[in-house]
Amino acid sequence: MTNTLLRGRVITFHHEPTGPDDTDAYTYIEDGAVLMRGGMIAATGTYDKVAADAHGATLVDHRPHLLMAGFIDMHIHFPQVQIVASWGSQLLDWLNGYTFPAEAEYADAQHARAMAGRFCSLLTDHGTTTAVAFCSVHASSAEALFSEANDRGMRMIAGKTMMDRNAPETVLDTAQSGYDESKALIERWHGKGRASYAITPRFAITSTPEQLEMSGALVSEHPDCYVQTHLSENHDEIAYTAELYPQARDYLDVYERHGLLGPRTMLGHAIHLRDREIGAMAETGAHPVFCPTSNLFLGSGLFDDAGLRARGIQSGIATDIGAGTSYSMLQALNEGYKILQLQDQKLHTLRAFHWITRGNAEVLGMADKIGSLDPGTEADITVINARATPAMRLRMDRADSLSDELFVVQMMGDDRAIAQTYVAGVPQKNEKN
Repeated sequence: MTNTLLRGRVITFHHEPTGPDDTDAYTYIEDGAVLMRGGMIAATGTYDKVAADAHGATLVDHRPHLLMAGFIDMHIHFPQVQIVASWGSQLLDWLNGYTFPAEAEYADAQHARAMAGRFCSLLTDHGTTTAVAFCSVHASSAEALFSEANDRGMRMIAGKTMMDRNAPETVLDTAQSGYDESKALIERWHGKGRASYAITPRFAITSTPEQLEMSGALVSEHPDCYVQTHLSENHDEIAYTAELYPQARDYLDVYERHGLLGPRTMLGHAIHLRDREIGAMAETGAHPVFCPTSNLFLGSGLFDDAGLRARGIQSGIATDIGAGTSYSMLQALNEGYKILQLQDQKLHTLRAFHWITRGNAEVLGMADKIGSLDPGTEADITVINARATPAMRLRMDRADSLSDELFVVQMMGDDRAIAQTYVAGVPQKNEKN
C-alpha cells in the first residue's frame, strides 16, 4: 500500500465559522502534514508529529502552499462543456438555442466518453474533487461519466436527465423509458466505488406529470439516491410552470406533490421563492443550490442567502457549467460574494471556503467522507498557491493574515491557483507552480 506524506500549511474546517474571529471552526497548522494511505487520510497534524509515524512514506513538499480539502461542486451540467460562454440570452432561449442541440450529441457513446475525460480533468484542474452532475437524457451519457470517474477513483454524484416534453425529440425520453433507464443505471452504478446516483428530472417544464410520478416512484424505491432538479431560476420559467401545472400551489409544489422533496434533494437556483416554498424546504430538509456565475450570466436574479439561512435552510453552492462561466469554485465564491454584497449580505472568506468544502459535504450528508482533512476521510486534497499570478503575488505582499490570504485566493484565484489536486490520494495535475 502506497503511503504519501504531504507537507505544507494545513487548513481544515470543523464547522461553519460564525464570523472572522471564530478560530474554533477550523484548524490551521503553519508547518503541517497530511499522510495519505490507500486513498484515505491516515493522519493530519504538525509535520514533526505526522512524519514520525509515516515510516516509508513518499514525501511531497508543497510548502509554502496551503493544503485544504478538495472542492465540491453541487450543480454542474456534464454535456454543456462545449457551450460555456455562448452568447447569452435568458434561460428558456438559452436552453433551446444552445443546450438542447449540444446535449443531443451525447447519444453517441464515443463522444460522451471523450467529453467525460475532458470534463473530469477540467474539474480537477480547478481543484474540484466531487461533483453533482446532470448528464444528458441518454443513458450512454451517464455511463460515460460514471465510467470515467470510476477509472480515476473520483467521487461522482450524477444521473441521466429525464425529460419527456417541450424539447426537441433528440433529447426526449418517455415517462416509462426515463424510469427504466434510470433504474438500470441505479442498479449498475449507485454505491459502486465512489459513485452515487441522482434521480434527475430536469425541471417541471420538460417533464409531464406522469414522468414526475415515475421519478417519485424511483425516490420511493431507492431512498438512498439523491434527487436533483431546477427551481425558480427565471420569471418566465415560473410563469410557464404555472400554466403547465395549474393545480399546484406554486413551483415547488409541483415537486412536492410527486414525492421529490427531502434532505437528499438539490434544487438548483431557487432564486424567486414564495414564503410557502421556503417553509416547505425548511420542513422537508431540501437544499437550494446557489449558482452565482450562471445567475449573473443569464440575468436570472439574486440568491437570498441570508433569508434562507434565517429559516434554517442549508444551501449548496456550485458552478452550474455551462450557463456558469467558470469551472472554478473560487470564481463561484468571487461572484457569490458580489451577489450578496448587492443585498447587503456578507460572505466572509472563512465561511466561503467552508462552504465549498465541508459545507457542501454536509449538504450531501457526506461530511464523514469528504470535505475535510480529518483522519478516516477520503484523500481528496487541493493544494492552493496564493501567489500563482503576478497580480496575486503583488497583492499578497500586503497580506498579513490567513483570512487576507484566503480572500485573495477567493477573489483573484482560478485554476492557476491550484498547484495540485489529489483524488483518493492520486495527483491529478502536472505541477506548474
